[in-house]
Amino acid sequence: QVRLVESGGGLMQAGESLTIFCVGTGVSGAIFRTSTMGWYRQAPGRQRELVATITSSGDTNYADSAKGRFTISRDNGKRTVYLQMDSLRPEDTAVYYCNLATYDWWGQGTQVTVSA
Repeated sequence: QVRLVESGGGLMQAGESLTIFCVGTGVSGAIFRTSTMGWYRQAPGRQRELVATITSSGDTNYADSAKGRFTISRDNGKRTVYLQMDSLRPEDTAVYYCNLATYDWWGQGTQVTVSA
């Protein structure tokens, strides 16, 4: 069964750092390494929004809110995409979702909560 499984979320304080992970369980290596991967987030009462994407060649794109604080990376051998989040803010509180763009696959999300 193909799944994207996010993990690493938690309760943080403002200013701290956190890295979350997404593993492509059951995803073939060819599909994973050739697909753009993305992180999105959804805060309560708000629409899901883009955080960052990384292409198969490693090109990255960030939402303005993430630029300079977040870093997306990938390890194709491990079928894993990472989101390193530095200088966390309360407004970063959301459920973070992983996306495999080629087939529009989504994970179940991991909760990140940042207290002031």
